[in-house]
Amino acid sequence: MTYLTVCAQQSNEHTVLSFAASAADVLRFASIERIGRDAQGELSGFQRPQVAAHIREIRDYLDKPNSVLPNPIVVAFTDRVMVEELGEGLVRLSIDMSQGTPGLVVDGQQRLSALASVNRDFQIFVSALICRDEAELRRQFVLINNTKPLPKSLIYELLPTVDNLPPRLSRRSVAADITARLNFEKTALSGRIKQHTQPDGMIADTVMQKVIMESLSNGVMREMIRDPKGISRCVRLVSNFFEAVKTTFFEDWHGHKPATSRLLHGAGIQALGDVMEVLAQRSDARSVEEFREGIECLRGKTAWTSGEWNFNGETRRWNSLQNVNRDVALLKHYLVGVVKADLRRRRKPAPAPLLEPEGRAS
Repeated sequence: MTYLTVCAQQSNEHTVLSFAASAADVLRFASIERIGRDAQGELSGFQRPQVAAHIREIRDYLDKPNSVLPNPIVVAFTDRVMVEELGEGLVRLSIDMSQGTPGLVVDGQQRLSALASVNRDFQIFVSALICRDEAELRRQFVLINNTKPLPKSLIYELLPTVDNLPPRLSRRSVAADITARLNFEKTALSGRIKQHTQPDGMIADTVMQKVIMESLSNGVMREMIRDPKGISRCVRLVSNFFEAVKTTFFEDWHGHKPATSRLLHGAGIQALGDVMEVLAQRSDARSVEEFREGIECLRGKTAWTSGEWNFNGETRRWNSLQNVNRDVALLKHYLVGVVKADLRRRRKPAPAPLLEPEGRAS
């Protein structure tokens, strides 16, 4: 397929072209590779799942004779394309279709899906981006879509597969990697974290990432991550802690979801993250048994699924705690306070036994 295109003078490292094509032709040279994971948990694809209602709305609009769609579809190529400069900013783009579809839709999948079922001649603008490899293609997808209202969890799940990100996204990339490993490797949280590729999970991935990011910034993981096997050590630490939580609060964990147990709720997970930090830093807890010993003091003092919390005189029903800063801070302060008091008690040396006075000689 060949198109006469306009070349935009942008990055010296990329070729950016613009041309018009029908939706049917775009789908011949570009595919929509939706995000998923294989049997080993490896990430593939990068687009969000189709949104049927949204596509229908776009299609209904485009079926009208006076409809327009000025926003371009963005397609990226890594190979099997040739560009021939014709002068004055014009470029002939040749797309090799002999080995299948070479392009990937980076932005505009819903519009393109809607257009595929429109019963009229309708061309759309296509912005073609030629990338040096797939890693660069993924990077461009994240950067292009990060400023648009795509689900943040989708962007975050992709971050570990992308290099050379801005600092703001790089900091979350490690946390996202640890979260995905907790979810897709054999850990205490396997399948429990809600992600785009694990929609049946209970624990919000962004909450788990927040716990990990705090530890990476100024907690126990800050030193662990510097080790060559730092990621694996961090995964094992979090897994061991939540294995202890699951067994200590068995009835509050199993068979529950965030609405029925604050143990799986955003507030509970964040507060437990602080408990993990205290035990890991103050008592050097690492194993399941060490963490279990550390949280044993919380038994009988929590209201995960029923009853009331007593926060220094402020009484709150168990399900009134929400994932807002004030409630999270209240729960953190309470749980950490109980655990620290128990650590102090266990460290306090036992008093020396009283000696019996020596008997007097008669």
